[in-house]
Amino acid sequence: MALRICLVTPFSWSLPHDVNEHVAGVAAALRRRGHAVTVVAPSSRTADLLEGRRALQRGTIGELVAIGAALPTSLTERVALPMGLRANLATALALGSFDVVHGFEPGVSSLSSAALLEAHSATAATFFSTERIAVPPRKNKRAQLLARVDVLLGTSEEAITNASDRFPGDYERVSIGVDSAVFSPSPKRKVIVVELAPGQSAVAKAMLRLLPTLAGWELVLARTAPLTRRPAIPAKLHDRARVRSLVKPDVRRTTLAEAAIFVPAPGGSARLLLEARSSACAIAEPAGLAEQPELASAAVARLAEDEGLRATEAAKGREQAMLADYANLAGHLESVYSKAAARRRPPAPGPAVEGDLLGDRDWITVDLHMHTSWSHDCSIEPQALVDHAESEGLGAIAVTDHNVFGGALEVVERARKRTLIVIPGEEVKTDKEGEIIGLFLREEIPRGMTFAETIAAIREQDGIVYIPHPFDRMHAIPSAATLQRHIADIDVLEVYNARLLFEAYNDEALRFQRKYGLLAGAGSDAHVLQGVGTGAVRMRSFNGPEEFLLSLRSAEVLRRPKSLAYLQSLKWAAQVKEKISATE
Repeated sequence: MALRICLVTPFSWSLPHDVNEHVAGVAAALRRRGHAVTVVAPSSRTADLLEGRRALQRGTIGELVAIGAALPTSLTERVALPMGLRANLATALALGSFDVVHGFEPGVSSLSSAALLEAHSATAATFFSTERIAVPPRKNKRAQLLARVDVLLGTSEEAITNASDRFPGDYERVSIGVDSAVFSPSPKRKVIVVELAPGQSAVAKAMLRLLPTLAGWELVLARTAPLTRRPAIPAKLHDRARVRSLVKPDVRRTTLAEAAIFVPAPGGSARLLLEARSSACAIAEPAGLAEQPELASAAVARLAEDEGLRATEAAKGREQAMLADYANLAGHLESVYSKAAARRRPPAPGPAVEGDLLGDRDWITVDLHMHTSWSHDCSIEPQALVDHAESEGLGAIAVTDHNVFGGALEVVERARKRTLIVIPGEEVKTDKEGEIIGLFLREEIPRGMTFAETIAAIREQDGIVYIPHPFDRMHAIPSAATLQRHIADIDVLEVYNARLLFEAYNDEALRFQRKYGLLAGAGSDAHVLQGVGTGAVRMRSFNGPEEFLLSLRSAEVLRRPKSLAYLQSLKWAAQVKEKISATE
């Protein structure tokens, strides 16, 4: 199935950059596979910016949309995105109606990270940098980003390790990519290309000492980044050695095409090394090169004197590079995108499709999250809860005490001759991934199991998996990776909890629920009687878990908050009173 894909880079599209080369190669390969791909990027070229503005004004976007000038992607300072840039980005995302938004190098505040935060589609993020980010977005922004990214990718183990420090999750490694048709084998000359990297001149000096012993060979000292100082080339080697910039792809292609041997710098450019392999250069990269630069001399000397060995090593490198071709990378990403898009559940069928099975039922108000005195931090007696719930006009309540089930059973028993429906449940503390509520349970579930084990225990009772306050970062909550890993297991996501200190946490839950098409739940999380019913859903009356889920498809979330400070003061007062009574 053809996808509408948006690739977002934070680096100026009009200037050479390793990440932009990756994006351009991926975009071209995905288009060849039949997908519609739009690149969104900043630019310093006036013509690009003018065409970008015209595209947004026309309401049609093509293969490239340039939005504003590139911002500095500082590793030591936070940079705020201008409001106009954010508005243009939101417009581009809306016009594209993309199935996937893929942001590149989103570790610092940039166009890329903003696109991932703004997108309502499936999302992916690729990290390249092997440097530790000194000042990434603030913790709450990082948490938001993780909650909104479906797939985390890294182009190397070092990049994944670096990114995981601030953006923990389940990463998948992808190739940096190479166009094996452009960087292809050509007739070779006796040319050795040695990569120069900042602070890595020892290998180049070793090669300059070796060169006089290699009759007929030439040396190219290649740089892809600014150097602190250039290595001095002896006067007697001026006709056989030179320094050359390989920043531009065309220059790299022509230089590597004629090179027979390539010597990478320790910690140098992964792209340059891959392109050298694709160009069928024999690679001189002995183990321990970073500690002993002279090893490069021995490796190059062997390759220079043995043409057969050069051919064997060149063929081996070309074979490795073919695996990293953009065509293969596009196929890999297509699979990643399809899996991410498949996490979104299709819209629930409307009444016409379902036959309006509950259309003759009364509408009732249901509070799906509350506690009784069986919870360690609550003083509501079961009988008082039943009486108060009915007086508040509630048609059903879910009793979800912390790690105990007796309170739910007692409320069920006390409401047996009432019209009030009581859903027996439990709010279970997992080992380190927050809490899960099980609804329609028959027996208690022990605390301290893993997230997956707790879900399995609920399923064993044919219960319903309800995730409470999933983004309330004032308490222990599941990680974004855990939520995404268990999307298929979640029956209901709580999008409104009346006890949350910051409404933004409820808003984040609502966004998550809408993105993945989950059923929405709401509850008061009441710990005092006055809080019961402050969060609820209006839904058709139901019998049992199957009808409950069916009714929830057409439910309306009700926000009826009272002062949180007032309710919390009542809770504290009740707890103090209980402690005093216990000591008397």
